[in-house]
Amino acid sequence: MRLQDEPELPAQINIVPMIDVIFAILTFFIMSTLYLTRSEGLPVNLPQAATGKTDRPAQVTLTINNTGKIFLNKEAVSLDQLATLVKEKVEPSQPLMVILNADAAVTHGQVVAVMDKVRQVEGVKLGIATHK
Repeated sequence: MRLQDEPELPAQINIVPMIDVIFAILTFFIMSTLYLTRSEGLPVNLPQAATGKTDRPAQVTLTINNTGKIFLNKEAVSLDQLATLVKEKVEPSQPLMVILNADAAVTHGQVVAVMDKVRQVEGVKLGIATHK
C-alpha cells in the first residue's frame, strides 16, 4: 500500500551510456580509416609544380572465376579472343595495365595460358591481384 506523503518520481531516460557507445564506435571508425591509406615510399615534403598532373595508366580487369571462365571487364571472353580484345583497349600513347584476378581454385596451367596471351600484346603491363 502506498503512503500519501511520498512524492511520485518522474521517469527518466539515462543517455550517458548511449553517448559512450557512440563515441567508442566513432573512435573505432576514425582509427580504422587511418590504416586504409597505402603509403609507398618514405614521407617527404614534395615541391609544387604548376604543370604537374596525375598520370595513371589505363586499367583493365581480367578475371578467371572458379569454373575457369574468363572475363574482361565483366564481359565473358574465350582464350582465343583474349589477345585481340586486349589489343583493342591499348592506346598508343599510354600503357595498359591488365590486373589478373584468378580464383584460388583455378589450375596453374590455365592462369599461365591467360598470362601468355596477355603478354603477347604490345604495350601491356600485367599485374596479379592477391590478398595479404
